[in-house]
Amino acid sequence: MMIRVELPNHLRTLAHVGREVTLEVAAPVTLRSVLDALEARYPMLRGTIRDHVTQQRRPFLRFFACEEDLSHEPPDAPLPDAVASGAEPFFIVGAIAGG
Repeated sequence: MMIRVELPNHLRTLAHVGREVTLEVAAPVTLRSVLDALEARYPMLRGTIRDHVTQQRRPFLRFFACEEDLSHEPPDAPLPDAVASGAEPFFIVGAIAGG
């Protein structure tokens, strides 16, 4: 399946890509399978989205799809069908912190 992933500016700069990348991901399409495919295709992103050891999401990144925050979903939960079909993108968003 061809999955569309939109990256925040700092990850685009690191990977030398545009706003959106397209990845081939085998079914079932899950958060883990998308991130595995993204890191395999762009190895310079390893450790920037997930911790190397724990594979947990980095604190200042969030995951969205179909107007839903998927940041706290289990990594092996299926992503929405619209994302799996490529109709909607999967978003990796840099969170904003401060006061």
